[in-house]
Amino acid sequence: MSKILIVGGAGYIGSINVRLFLDKGYDVVVVDNLNTGHISSVDQRAKFYKLDIRNKEELTKILIEEKIDAVVHFAALSLVGVSMKDPLSYFDNNVYGMICLLQAMQEAKVNKIVFSSSAATYGEQDQMPLNEESTTHPTSVYGETKLMMETIMKWCDECIGIKYVSLRYFNAAGASSDGTLGEDHNPETHLIPLILQVPLGKRDHINVFGNDYPTRDGTCIRDYIHVEDLASAHVKAIEYLLEGNPSNIFNLGSGDGQSVNEMISTSEKVVGKEIKKEYVERRPGDPAILIASNKKAKEVLHWENKKNLEDIISSAYNFHKKNPNGLK
Repeated sequence: MSKILIVGGAGYIGSINVRLFLDKGYDVVVVDNLNTGHISSVDQRAKFYKLDIRNKEELTKILIEEKIDAVVHFAALSLVGVSMKDPLSYFDNNVYGMICLLQAMQEAKVNKIVFSSSAATYGEQDQMPLNEESTTHPTSVYGETKLMMETIMKWCDECIGIKYVSLRYFNAAGASSDGTLGEDHNPETHLIPLILQVPLGKRDHINVFGNDYPTRDGTCIRDYIHVEDLASAHVKAIEYLLEGNPSNIFNLGSGDGQSVNEMISTSEKVVGKEIKKEYVERRPGDPAILIASNKKAKEVLHWENKKNLEDIISSAYNFHKKNPNGLK
């Protein structure tokens, strides 16, 4: 079986991917600087190196010595708000990090990479659902870094033959089925963990940013996808590249959208408690609606998303109940 290097494999989405790749029989090596990841979430069957991918010499050495066949790249800063306050750290970590990774791959003669991209590459759009041909004009530094990373990979394919699959996630959510792996961010910015902090007694209410959007109930609509469905797409993407297919870009979403108010009411149904909410002013840069077309991923990668919104929320609730103080 092929040997995969997963960079950022101690993070939320990365750790769930590490486990799935191992379960599918792949040999897995993990590199993570543990700035936001948790060593306790890395499956013990994987070999682990604590390393920042900007340390190109050490990274090259690992790629050569471990005889890596392909790379899955999750190692990036991902907070939109922070990116707007500290843009240079995002360009340094994300864009320069990608350059170092690709240089190390070139030196080690590793020519396949699956990249964790984002719907943030699309920015504000009028036409929904978004497909891979939709125009890209990011409205945040974070989205711009993801688009720049895709552009760098495109030219590395064109010029030096490094093949890539870029997976543009919409809203990754939920936790592993056994409740051992899930979201543990500090600070927490994602909607579902914030909603669940109310019934878990960690906050009095959830703030809803704006109730005057041009949507069915005035609150923002987003496309949520279970993190285990996301992980299965990464395995499909690696298989696609190992079979010798050309570079490609795919959206990963459910193809459906839920409003913030609908997320709160579904959470109330799952936890069996009322969840207090308060409307506050809109956040700058929040698009009214973001929904993915996942048709291409289904047709080309033969991928499908199997879990619904209740699965997402109940798995997250299970994780947060089991880990009230986060991962160790």
